[in-house]
Amino acid sequence: MASLHPYGQLIRSARTGLPYAPRRTLTYTPIRLAENPNNGKNANKPENSNPESQPEQSGSALSSIKNFFFGDRKSTAPKPTVRKTAAPPKREGELSADSIFADDEAGPKLTASGRTPARRQGATPAKGGEEGEEEEGDEWRVEKRNKQYMDAVLDPNPKARIRWQRKMVVREIRHRGRLSKQEIIMRTERESLAKSVWIKTSIKKLGPLARQIAGKNIDEAIVQMQFSKKQAAKSVLEHLKHAKNTAIVRSGMGLGAAPTVNADGEEIKPPPAKPVTIISKTGEKKTITDPSSIYIAQAWVNRGPFEKGWNHRARGRIEILNKPWTSLSVLLKEEKTRIREWQDRETKELRKRKAKLWTQLPDRPVTQQNQYYSW
Repeated sequence: MASLHPYGQLIRSARTGLPYAPRRTLTYTPIRLAENPNNGKNANKPENSNPESQPEQSGSALSSIKNFFFGDRKSTAPKPTVRKTAAPPKREGELSADSIFADDEAGPKLTASGRTPARRQGATPAKGGEEGEEEEGDEWRVEKRNKQYMDAVLDPNPKARIRWQRKMVVREIRHRGRLSKQEIIMRTERESLAKSVWIKTSIKKLGPLARQIAGKNIDEAIVQMQFSKKQAAKSVLEHLKHAKNTAIVRSGMGLGAAPTVNADGEEIKPPPAKPVTIISKTGEKKTITDPSSIYIAQAWVNRGPFEKGWNHRARGRIEILNKPWTSLSVLLKEEKTRIREWQDRETKELRKRKAKLWTQLPDRPVTQQNQYYSW
């Protein structure tokens, strides 16, 4: 609007008694006040006391337009200076009299009014402090816990707990403290199950890769996936690396035998294990040099969700495609588990062979024969 009417601002400034507030832009500019440096000295003098020294008053629109084009040549008064207005001092408060968040700067601050945190009545200082001493670093003990309230969460059903404890005691007495074979295996052997994220492939494509790595050492399976031409082999390779790291960190697999410490505090490394040759279930011979190495005991594929797709055909037809997602799960174990399973199979086969073994009866003369039954 100011560009359309260039004289509108001049006309508004010429009016007396009408305040004018200019429009602000997006960038905020602080207000500056124009004042005469002699205001403080001549504050008590009237405005029109010396009309000769005062500049020509522009009381009308004609005089202001004249001054705009030709300038005010008669004005000899000094130009006004610009004075910046300073913001009032900031007043800050605090949480309490001894708040740790209080500032150390000097200045007016608000004091806390009302209730403030106080020391608990009847509290006793911790060890090391005497009664009557008040130090900033004193630690105060927690109130004594009520067992009745804690039992509501820790022991909600006392009868069931007593019944379970009695069952465990009876079991120990019956077995005379001996563990079952399954319990011994779970305590002495380690295993780790790792399931991959959903892979955008089908079971038909991922299944052969799972059968390829099943039964192999984890390092050998990683090498197999590195040189595989299958597109899904890259995802299987990343999952095998993640499964190996998880088994080492969480389950402590593949770390070897722990060193022993002698009386002097020195660590003694155990001697290397002797190589063991085993026969797998498929009849393949395998020599194991490190019983703590990791191998893939099982590998299977899981069916996942289906993603909808569209196949545009001729004559404007569209076919709906179901794009499958699958995942791979691997169960990792140590080689000593495979050695134990081979020994169990050999023992079972030996027992079967002994049961079927025929032994000839001793050659003794036949006596006390009778042609009639004794009954």
